[in-house]
Amino acid sequence: MTPKPQTHCPLPPAAPAASAPARAPLRALALAVAGGASALLLAGCVGTTVKTFEVQENFGSVATYSRLFDATPQQTCEASRRALLSQGYVISTQQAELIEGKKSFQPEAESHLQMVVRVVCVPEANDGKVSLGFVTALQDTYALRKTNNSASVGVGAIGSVSLPFSSSSESLVKVGSETISKDTFYESFFDLVKRYLIIDQAQASGG
Repeated sequence: MTPKPQTHCPLPPAAPAASAPARAPLRALALAVAGGASALLLAGCVGTTVKTFEVQENFGSVATYSRLFDATPQQTCEASRRALLSQGYVISTQQAELIEGKKSFQPEAESHLQMVVRVVCVPEANDGKVSLGFVTALQDTYALRKTNNSASVGVGAIGSVSLPFSSSSESLVKVGSETISKDTFYESFFDLVKRYLIIDQAQASGG
């Protein structure tokens, strides 16, 4: 077996020798210096503490992110696409069994939110007429950051005098990302998908 590497800290330096008359004050000084050196060495041996978090996931049987639909996976995803379009989402990914839409929000002047809704439709029955829709919504948060840039302008008419001025540039910086877990959010989306499925099925039957 290969021994695990160990970290050794050097011992503090020994106090210098001195003559008998000056031994007592020099010894006190040497002890003070040695004590300070030991404290510094011990401080250097302490590693950086890494912040840890508990596991955030808790798997269970709660159907927050999925629903059964009396439709094929293609019909469920098409209804999901129309549901997202009706709420102002821009469809970024469109496949037979996968739909992804994005929408931007600005709750404050210097805050920006982007919602990404992803829908995956899979068959649940052998005949393919029942599907299971999985929906996940991710909300990214952006903040406006200002950066000051300084510069100078030379004025030839008055020699080498320059007039300093400053300008600022603004950019959005991502400061957070969160998967939406509210049941009411997904319930409202699933209700909207069911509504479009009913409309589609009625049109298909000639009703």
